[in-house]
Amino acid sequence: MSNIERGTIAISFVHEALECIRRRGLDQEYLLTQAGIAPELLNLSQARISANLYAKLWHLIAQTIDDEFFGMDSRRMKTGSFTLLCHAVIHASNLRQALLRALRFLRIVFDDIEGKLICKNGVAHIVLIDCGPESTDAPPKRAFAYGTYLLMLLGVACWLVGRRIPLLAANFRCAEPVFSGEWRIAFSPQLYFNQAHSGVSFAAEYLDLANIQNERTMKEFLRRAPANFLVKYNNSSSHAAQIRRGLREIPPALWPDFNTLAQRFRTSPSTLRRRLEHEGQSYRAILDDLRRDLAIALLSHSGKSIMEIANELGFAEPSAFHRAFKKWTGTCPGAYRFSRSTPDDAPEPVQNLSREAVSGAKSSAGTGVYKS
Repeated sequence: MSNIERGTIAISFVHEALECIRRRGLDQEYLLTQAGIAPELLNLSQARISANLYAKLWHLIAQTIDDEFFGMDSRRMKTGSFTLLCHAVIHASNLRQALLRALRFLRIVFDDIEGKLICKNGVAHIVLIDCGPESTDAPPKRAFAYGTYLLMLLGVACWLVGRRIPLLAANFRCAEPVFSGEWRIAFSPQLYFNQAHSGVSFAAEYLDLANIQNERTMKEFLRRAPANFLVKYNNSSSHAAQIRRGLREIPPALWPDFNTLAQRFRTSPSTLRRRLEHEGQSYRAILDDLRRDLAIALLSHSGKSIMEIANELGFAEPSAFHRAFKKWTGTCPGAYRFSRSTPDDAPEPVQNLSREAVSGAKSSAGTGVYKS
């Protein structure tokens, strides 16, 4: 299959990322246009964009406000901070040492959140504590703040050891957001809200995993961040995830029927169906999600016609693809054919952001957010 990025991001996360832009009275439509995202998609609750486009938006927002944390802490995470975080951990001998260094670094960067590594009864807990002079009774932060902190930390951690660190649970101090279903995939099905603290838990044995990266591989990681870890290290232990991995290796036209799939898992169709139902999944939903993600990626990052994409995804005719795509996302395929003037891996720095005079907008001409 194509090596185009297949992971997609829900439009809810675009809304969350743009909150800091709206709060400052800046022009969010201009930013979306620069990132190659059709502004109309904000009005479609089912819409999704490719991880690459979301990463572009992340870069552009960070450059605009000089903050890689979307303005969610009282102190800015100035552009270049994530790069320095990677430099701080690249020579750690194992995951334990890397996490301790990363948490110390982030404690210096942020004023409002402090992460601690606590081990108890064979389980490692990364606990996020709301700091500040009134931290004991401070209201919870946005779910997006806790999630972004953890995604950055876990993205670096999983990359350092070259594998996903399976989470036993993920807790959030805040109320459950509308996008919680996405986080059950990104973090863990064991997802809890309105907890005493935010954080994640995993088997402590993973702390002994060796760091397999070096400064050369770090440069490549930084060049592709954050798109390379936004979806790569999602939960991979479930039957649904195993099925997705297998299907991604073959063209959609050759995807097996359910009975054949069960044979490959060396189980009966009824047993596999029960296991998927226990995970809240079905084979049809998995097929639809994969076709949807691949369609979005091809529409966003390839020059193929809609007819060619329909054929590649196994649709008998373009009209069937149009109907399916509208059912998946709430809009037609053409809405994702949004023209962009910048290459996929080098978003153009934001200049003249607001149509009015915006003195606070910052631009880092020729400089990416995550560069070594």
